[in-house]
Amino acid sequence: MLIAQITDTHISTSDSANDRVFRTPEHLERAVAHLNGLDPRPDVVLATGDLVERGEPVEYARLRSILDRLTMPLYVVPGNHDCREHLARAFADRGYLPGSGFLQYTVESWPVRLIGLDTNVPGEPGGRLCAERLGWLEARLAEAPSRPTVVFMHHPPFRTGMAVMDEMGLEGGEELARVIRRHPQVERVLCGHVHRPMTQRFAGTVASTSPATAHQLALDLAPLRRLAVVMEPPACMLHQWLGPDAGLVSHVSVIGSGRPPFTLHDGQRWLRDAQPPPSFHPL
Repeated sequence: MLIAQITDTHISTSDSANDRVFRTPEHLERAVAHLNGLDPRPDVVLATGDLVERGEPVEYARLRSILDRLTMPLYVVPGNHDCREHLARAFADRGYLPGSGFLQYTVESWPVRLIGLDTNVPGEPGGRLCAERLGWLEARLAEAPSRPTVVFMHHPPFRTGMAVMDEMGLEGGEELARVIRRHPQVERVLCGHVHRPMTQRFAGTVASTSPATAHQLALDLAPLRRLAVVMEPPACMLHQWLGPDAGLVSHVSVIGSGRPPFTLHDGQRWLRDAQPPPSFHPL
């Protein structure tokens, strides 16, 4: 099973800074084309929040016009920029989101069980996992203790070392850790929010974040309250399930690099005299 993860797409309206400066719809279109063109193609795509900028219905309509081009199933969870009500209405036809309340659900039809969690707190940049949400997760994990499981949500449950992002982190991360630790079938906790790939050992498993499909947060580990963005290459994550012995392996997949790979081995022999194309050489 191959699980793709995209995050922080931040689709907005045509008059927004997201369009003028970050070109988020254009970058999401490239991400969709990238995923559709992969070989092997992902079985599912997880979108881990901040799907739009202001949570408005017109933004979700624009988002759907792009994401509907995916040729594989898509599963979404809300981030802090999303509106729970408008997101649920926009994706109601997909059949997996609850009609009201927290947008949490399980997907049972794949070798790896998928559990979406809702960390949204309306009007706040940080996230929260309250007792109700954590109780729901505990019950779902108890239903299938022998099935490998991926939990996906927006806010990462660990400190990132980036001061401003940690100020808008996840409330309830320690309580989440206690739940996850009781259920060793959890292979990964997949998150967004920080617009960068990060990994941490967490509660007996691994928690990670994904790069964004457009702008990334500049890597700044100084203990200062500053935040900057950078147009590093957009990327997604590919999480490949290799079976119960090997588990889940995660890869960063850069989107639209425009530089094809240079083959060194054709499956039978090393191509020692082959010459790389001009596009292979560094700029």
